[in-house]
Formats: sequence, C-alpha cells, structure tokens
Amino acid sequence: MLRRCRTCVMPDTRPDVPFVDGVCQACINSAVRPSIDWQARANALSKLLDRHDGRVIVPSSGGKDSSYIALRLRELGCDVTTVTATTCYLTPIGRANLDNLSRHVRTIEVTPNRSVRAMLCRKGLEMVGDPSWPQHASIWAIPFRMAVGTRTPLLMWGENSQDAYGGPPGSEQARQMTRRWCSEFGGLNGLRATDMADVCGLSAREISDYELPAQQELDDAGIEAHFLGAYEQWDSHRNAQVAIEHGMRAEMPCAANWWPFENLDCWVTSLHDALMYRKYGFGRGCVQISVDVRAGRITREKALAWVSEFDGILPEGYAGVSMERGLDWLGVSREHLNRVLDRYTDWKLFKGQGADRPLLREVA
Repeated sequence: MLRRCRTCVMPDTRPDVPFVDGVCQACINSAVRPSIDWQARANALSKLLDRHDGRVIVPSSGGKDSSYIALRLRELGCDVTTVTATTCYLTPIGRANLDNLSRHVRTIEVTPNRSVRAMLCRKGLEMVGDPSWPQHASIWAIPFRMAVGTRTPLLMWGENSQDAYGGPPGSEQARQMTRRWCSEFGGLNGLRATDMADVCGLSAREISDYELPAQQELDDAGIEAHFLGAYEQWDSHRNAQVAIEHGMRAEMPCAANWWPFENLDCWVTSLHDALMYRKYGFGRGCVQISVDVRAGRITREKALAWVSEFDGILPEGYAGVSMERGLDWLGVSREHLNRVLDRYTDWKLFKGQGADRPLLREVA
C-alpha cells in the first residue's frame, strides 16, 4: 500500500525521497525556490561562462531541455557544442529533433557498438529490471569523455533532478554534477560499468562508452559540470515552447505520458517506465503531472483521476515504434518480457491485475 503526497500526487514509494508531514521533498523544494536570489545566480552564471571564454558542451538528446540549454547559452554569447550519446533505440521523432538542433549549434553524436548496446539492454532488463541501464550510463560517460578529449572543461546540464523531483535532504542544493553525483543519482542501480563488462565478457574498450573518466583524469583536465537550473528558474513548459519555436517536434509518445514534449527519443523508455510503475507504483506520467500540480497548472484532484486511469500502462507503441519491432531489436520475446515484469512487480503495492497493468492498492 502506498500513500501519496498531500500536495502533489507523488507516492511515498519513490526511492530516496523523504516525506515531511505528508509532503514530499520535491514539493518542499518547490516552495523554497521563490525565495532564491535569482539575480545573484544569474551573475554567478555570467562569471562562470566568462571564466571559460563561453566554450561549453551541452549533453543533448535533441529534446526540450537540451535544446533550450543550447539555445539559451547561444543567446548568452557562448560557443556551444552539443554532445549526444545515441539512445538504445532511436525513434523517428528523436532522429528529427537531433537533426533540427544541428541547424542551430555544432553537434557531435557518439554511437556505441549497437550489438553491445542491445546486449547491455537485455542484461539491464534481467539483472536490475531496467533495460535503460546503458542509456543512463552513456549519457554521463560520453559527454565527460568528450569534454576531456576536446579540452572543453565546462559542461552544462539541465536541472538537478534531486531538486526538481526530490532526493535526500541537502542534495537539492548541488550546483555541479560530479562523478559521485552520477554514481549516486544517475540511475545506475548500483551496477558499475566494470560489473557489466565482467558479466557480458566485454573488453575495456567495448565498455568505455559507459564508464566515466577517472577522477584524476577529470581533475587534470579541469572538468566542471553545472546544472543550468541552479542559475535560473527551471520550467519544462517554457523549455518546450522555446524548443518548439526553433523547430523541435512534439507528440504524445504514448497514453502513459502526461506531457507531449518529453522522452520522445528512445523506445526502450516505454519498458523502463512500465517497470518503474511495477517496482514503485508510479510511472513517467505521475512524475510529469506532479510537476504541473506544483506549478498550479492542474488541480491535485484532476491529477489523481488521470494517474488512476493512465499511469504505468505498458504501451503497444511508443513514439512511432511498435512493441513488436522493439522487442525484435532487443532479442526478447513477449513471454519473456512478461515474466520479467512479473518478477520485478512489488505485489504488496497492488490489489490485482487489470486489463493493461496491475491495479494499485493505495491511500490517496
């Protein structure tokens, strides 16, 4: 049984997110933001960019946030290079949005060995119930490696997820993404790249796209990675509007999403989100709609009704890619996927199986 935040609709089963008097840490963080001196933060950003002569790498999926960051930094006079770690299974709209961003800034795409990638997705699915493990690992490792290799010491990510979505107290104050941050909060499920290499029989070269540079290597190159959301107020809707105005395409990837402008680039996300719901009782839509509740874009009552009907559904198609095509690429049958879904389902959270997902046992 789970209980939801009395301010938004996030359940108390979200890992590492404390609740205080029934309110989740994400809502607590949100209430603090208006009191921040954002002008002082903007001044600090200006000094940071000046210190690096405006040269900056933006890790990018071509989506709303990385598009906004690249465009915003270009507006501030920066020399922007976006670096993309190719997703596990790039969707047609994901390809279009990467191509669109290349019309505005210099872009670099790094595509790891596709056969190795599929193997890592399967292992992630089976070992930790997360086929997105290689995507999580590579989106940190590849931009850091590119920063070292091109001698571009400054990287700019979006929001600190521990601030936006909740995390251990104090973690929301981080302005920089460190090697330790990636290990703790980067979605690696306790699996290191070296662990995966041992399990899969991969060489150091084959796993390098998923392994962060050593701390000494980062220090020697003077690498520092910052969250733009620590220097200006973060707004996913604004980011999407700016990105769409500059050519980004948006469409609802599946019924389980609340926003039509997020996570459009990778079919494997559909499995990741369905497994998140099975493990913890919430999916991508719940996370998105909770942001909108905090911002006053929708009432908590309407949000509860929506998550009750749609959150956690495993879609037959995602952003233009069918389940059949996706599973064929992954090398997994529907029967095997169903067994994995059942194995990672925390049945204490559910009262039974519905037509398209388990049905939650909850106290709203």
